[in-house]
Amino acid sequence: MNKLKVMTVFGTRPDTIKMAPVVHALDAHPQIESIVCVTAQHRQMLDDLLTLFRIAPRYDLNIMTRVQSITEITTRVLTGMEPVLLEAKPDVVLVHGDTSTSTAAALAAFYQHVPTGHVEAGLRTNDRWMPFPVEMNRRLTGTIASYHFAPTDLAKEHLLRENVAADDVIVTGNTVIDAFLVTAARADLPAPPRAAELDPTRPLILVTAHRRENHPHMREMCEAMREIAAHPTRPQLYWPVHPSPQVAPIAHELLDGVPGVLLVEPIDYANMVEAVKRCTFVLTDSGGLQEEAPCLGKPVLVMRDETERPDGLEDGTLELVGHDRARIVAAAARLLDDADAFARMARATNPYGDGRASARIVAWLLARLRGGTAAEAFRVSP
Repeated sequence: MNKLKVMTVFGTRPDTIKMAPVVHALDAHPQIESIVCVTAQHRQMLDDLLTLFRIAPRYDLNIMTRVQSITEITTRVLTGMEPVLLEAKPDVVLVHGDTSTSTAAALAAFYQHVPTGHVEAGLRTNDRWMPFPVEMNRRLTGTIASYHFAPTDLAKEHLLRENVAADDVIVTGNTVIDAFLVTAARADLPAPPRAAELDPTRPLILVTAHRRENHPHMREMCEAMREIAAHPTRPQLYWPVHPSPQVAPIAHELLDGVPGVLLVEPIDYANMVEAVKRCTFVLTDSGGLQEEAPCLGKPVLVMRDETERPDGLEDGTLELVGHDRARIVAAAARLLDDADAFARMARATNPYGDGRASARIVAWLLARLRGGTAAEAFRVSP
């Protein structure tokens, strides 16, 4: 029997991290021909991660330009994928999550009658504008996809309510946990930039903030961080600042020189994993950190009004704190002052996986596309 030809397509920092363990699982299976296509929606960050994860793409669309709109990204991926699909002739294309790369690649595969598998399927905020444009990206990709790899039972429920056939959905856990646990276990992780300036005896809060919907609130969020830094426990805030003109100038204006606040340039994935390992808790508007940090028992305060990861709210690993200064400060102070409150979040079970999601995806694909059923896939999963 010919090998199953599986093409993975990714091109941003988040989807590269989350697809890397899938690529490794595909590469390791003797019945699969693994084909990697990158779009380079994020060129430099993509290249750094390809080196870290030791992935060599067969195809590189190299679409990134210095200034690029969502429309330009989408159209360049769509047109770039057509000759790649015609040449490679994959049996299935795998895309991840909610990027413009994923939606355009799924549409390109559909035009060539190639089924798509959607990794991290079924996340929903139920607000098409928040976060923008990713909520609509994931919905569109889910509509195009033939196979849906849901990270949680709740994500599967979302898909079933949208009339996706149950046999086309499998709950796998999230591949970001696979990537994070493997990376965190590495002995060669570098110290984060300027880590020597941090006092290991004081609490350390890892901060990230960059979401488009938070741009109008960035000043108030920075005011909150300045107030947190003045807390009696003398916490340190370590913030790799996003270079966006809606973020960096405000952060530096309000926080440069504030005792206990260390603003650094953006850091790579290996540095971020090491920073999570060293921190006390996380203050973020990121999506991935909501799943990653709890792997190591790190509570996460989410500076958003809603999240597509409500499982973490229900299980207690996350707390929504919005962008209001007083609310952010109160939540951070509670974790700094109340050992019981901190322990409840730190010891909560992470609902997003056990590090074996990629193996389940590969097993399911082989069972399904070699004449099996979803039930058989469960029997061959690890």
